[in-house]
Amino acid sequence: MKVFFAAIVLAAVAGCSEGFTSTNLPHRQTKSSELKMVATPVLQKAALKVGAAAGAAALAGTGFVKLVLDKPSRPYTANSVGKEYDEWTEQGIVEYYWGEHIHLGYYSKEEKYKFKPLREAQYTFIDKMMEFGGIDPSTDSEAKVLDVGCGFGGTSRYLARKLGPKAEVTGITLSPKQVERATELAVEQETPNAKFMVEDALEMPSFPDNTFDIVWACESGEHMPDKKKYIEQMMRVLKPGGKFVMATWCQRDDRLVPFDKRDRRDLQYLYDEWSHPYFISKEAYKELVEGTGLMENAVAEDWARETRASWRHTLWLGIKNPWGWLSKPRRYMRCFRDGYCLERFHRAFKRGLMEYGMVTATKKTDAPPSE
Repeated sequence: MKVFFAAIVLAAVAGCSEGFTSTNLPHRQTKSSELKMVATPVLQKAALKVGAAAGAAALAGTGFVKLVLDKPSRPYTANSVGKEYDEWTEQGIVEYYWGEHIHLGYYSKEEKYKFKPLREAQYTFIDKMMEFGGIDPSTDSEAKVLDVGCGFGGTSRYLARKLGPKAEVTGITLSPKQVERATELAVEQETPNAKFMVEDALEMPSFPDNTFDIVWACESGEHMPDKKKYIEQMMRVLKPGGKFVMATWCQRDDRLVPFDKRDRRDLQYLYDEWSHPYFISKEAYKELVEGTGLMENAVAEDWARETRASWRHTLWLGIKNPWGWLSKPRRYMRCFRDGYCLERFHRAFKRGLMEYGMVTATKKTDAPPSE
C-alpha cells in the first residue's frame, strides 16, 4: 500500500516537472543556476500539493481498510458453511480462478508462482499428499475412498482416475450446489467411479463403521466446530489397516509460543471472515488422532513453505485476468474482501502465526470397535 502511494507521488511530481523547462521561462538566455533557482520553489510547492493529496488518499484508504475490510463479515454459524459454499458455487468466481480444486497448491523452493499455473500447483499438491499418506495406485487400485469436504469434487475425480476404474471414491460436503456441480463435472469428465453426496462430517450417518480403505480430508477441518468429533468420525469409518491423510490450515501451537494481543486479533479476523469456528495446531490434530486409540504411526508436518505462494498466486491471477470478478459488479465488495483476506492469510502464514498442517496415520489392524 505504501509503495502504491509513493508511486503516485513520484508520477505526479514527474508530471509537474515536465512543464518547467527553459522554454516556459521569459525569452532570454538563462543560466542553469538561474533555472534551478526559479524552478525549485515551484517544484517544491507542487510536490507539497501532490504529497498532501496523496496523503489524504492514503488516509482515506487506511480508513476504508480499518472501517470496512478489517471488520470480518462472515462469522461462523450453524448453517454458514454450506450457505457460503452454495453462494461461491453459484457465483462462479472461485471456480473461475481456482478451477475444480478448492485447495492450495504445492511449490518447490525453485518455483516462482508467477511462472507456474495455479492448477498445476494444485495437482502437484494432490500427488504430494498421496505420497505423504502412502497412497499408491499399485496397491490401492481397488480402494474405497472417502473425500471429506470434497468441494467441486476435483480431488475426488482425480483420485478416481489415478487409482483406476476399480476404485470407488465418495465425496461429501455440506453444500448441495457443490454436489450438483461435482456430479456434472464427473459426467463431463467420464469419471463414473466418483460420486458425491451431502453429508455432515460430524455425524456421517450414511456410513457404517469400517467402510473405507482410505479417508482423505483436504482443507475441511478449518470449518469443523468440533475437531474431536471430526477426527473420531473419520477414524470410525476407516477400515482396520486403512490409511488416513489430512491437510488443514492450522494455527501454531500456542503452548510453545503463546499468542499475544496482535496474534489473537489476527486469528479472530481469519476465523470470522471466511466462516471458520476456530483453528487448532497440527500437534493438536495429531493428539486427537492418537487419542482415539484406533490409530498408529501418526505423523504431523508443516507444509507452510510449500503452499504459501498460493495466496498471492490467487491475487496475481485476479490482477492479471480481472474478468472473473469484473463481470460480477454486484460482488465487487465481496471480491475486495476476499482479496484482502487472501493477503491477510499470506502474512499470517509467512510470520508463523499459521501453519499448513499435514497429518497421516494408519488404523490398527486389531482396532477395537468404535463406541
